[in-house]
Amino acid sequence: MGICFSATKVSGSNSNSTNAAGSGGNRNRKSSKPQSRTSATATRTTTETVVTVHKQQASNGQRRRVPEETQKNSQNQRPKEKTNTRRQGAHLPCGKRTDFGYEKDFDQRFSLGKLLGHGQFGYTYVGINKANGDRVAVKRLEKNKMVLPIAVEDVKREVKILKELTGHENVVQFYNAFEDDSYVYIVMELCEGGELLDRILAKKDSRYTEKDAAVVVRQMLKVAAECHLHGLVHRDMKPENFLFKSAREDSSLKATDFGLSDFIKPGKRFQDIVGSAYYVAPEVLKRKSGPESDVWSIGVITYILLCGRRPFWDKTEDGIFKEVLRNKPDFRRKPWPTISNAAKDFVKKLLVKDPRARLTAAQALSHPWVKEGGEALEIPIDISVLNNMRQFVKYSRLKQFALRALASTLNEEELSTLKDQFDAIDVDKNGSISLEEMRQALAKDLPWKLKESRVLEILQAIDSNTDGLVDFTEFVAATLHVHQLEEHDSDKWQHRSQTAFEKFDLDKDGFITPDELRMHTGLRGSIDPLLEEADIDKDGKISLPEFRRLLRTASIGSRHVTSPARHQRKI
Repeated sequence: MGICFSATKVSGSNSNSTNAAGSGGNRNRKSSKPQSRTSATATRTTTETVVTVHKQQASNGQRRRVPEETQKNSQNQRPKEKTNTRRQGAHLPCGKRTDFGYEKDFDQRFSLGKLLGHGQFGYTYVGINKANGDRVAVKRLEKNKMVLPIAVEDVKREVKILKELTGHENVVQFYNAFEDDSYVYIVMELCEGGELLDRILAKKDSRYTEKDAAVVVRQMLKVAAECHLHGLVHRDMKPENFLFKSAREDSSLKATDFGLSDFIKPGKRFQDIVGSAYYVAPEVLKRKSGPESDVWSIGVITYILLCGRRPFWDKTEDGIFKEVLRNKPDFRRKPWPTISNAAKDFVKKLLVKDPRARLTAAQALSHPWVKEGGEALEIPIDISVLNNMRQFVKYSRLKQFALRALASTLNEEELSTLKDQFDAIDVDKNGSISLEEMRQALAKDLPWKLKESRVLEILQAIDSNTDGLVDFTEFVAATLHVHQLEEHDSDKWQHRSQTAFEKFDLDKDGFITPDELRMHTGLRGSIDPLLEEADIDKDGKISLPEFRRLLRTASIGSRHVTSPARHQRKI
């Protein structure tokens, strides 16, 4: 597997999805902004580093940097490669041989107008709907340039993603896909308000007010949360990939360019490295990434919105990556002393290097800084909450009891995020979650497709008082994010975990004995099976360190996956 570091902005992206749905052409034009200005902000200059992965035959899995000059040389040699291909068998490109299954009457329904932008595989135009005169964006992809099967799969994946997300207010709307003998046409919503990046640069000192930034960030988080419920990771969230519907100041924001996006199966992780260097998460560089990487990218964007600078910067790609992996953002330089503590707390909780401790997109929407002025109904169900409920049924009885004890140590403010999630699941607002409400919630995590019997098993595991319903206290115990508690309130963690421990340690001698465990749980018979998991030193009792270790293991492991190879494309 080779990694290409390109100085061109479009590398590594199924690009101009952004411009296909918007003003277009930005990916191939140089920035008109002064260099001194762009060095302080995330900008569109030709020096922006973009990281992408695309498989190379016989690469032996080694990381390899390909300078821009090498790429240009290889592009200049393409005619020779095509000639050799013809001599070997005169095969048609894969795209020409493929029936995508799309409608065939594009010319009867649309006409093409102004050119918006172009890339390696085709062009983007303003399109006119002949039936009603509506203006749309049309991305026309040339089948003849889709030489390899992976190029065809990339197009199919992008269309599938756009279809799945259509209807979300902050995603560019997909209208239809067409094809003829020579082209594939993707018809989408036309956004004419420009990129988020342009508006950042137009602001005084290239930064937003806190209130305006919160509005923008809230919309990005809603997109991420929706993607994650579909089992989709965007993988390239940056200001260039968000467009405004119109030029109005209060225009809605639209996510676009899903060229690097991919579906991920539950419990797995991506091993490849894709995205833009300034926004790439630490776990991406470690080849262990998932939905959490989108939240990191939004954290970087938020930092830029608030102060006009990147949180991680260096003159070289290696330097940027070292900054991301090793250092923390600077909150001491101006204007951070004048920015609210709530805003700083929000950014810090998104830029946590451990993805397990990082806020999820839905949790971030419950943060007071983002939630201010927003509606609670806007908060979607959190995939991590659904995952924790599914996982809770797999835990030993002792771990379930330990989590319930830990949950009892949280105060009302600390429970606010989970209260939002409980309210989102409790559709009839009667203060408890029924089997049907549980089923509806778990069904929103589309990749899982749980059977009814499995939903009942989960509810029964959470329902500690066996009344057939899940109240808020029971819900909290099953959905706690232990890694976040340990990371975000590290000063409190020692006291909090000790308080939970002491609910079992009745004589306060520093150990939980079998008799104490039996008294706390009310279980009959041998208590040895419960002790076995936590009693690491096998002395027949549980110490405080052993209890804390039991709590920390309340997380699911992940397997790694490698997503399909990506072509460098300028569309």
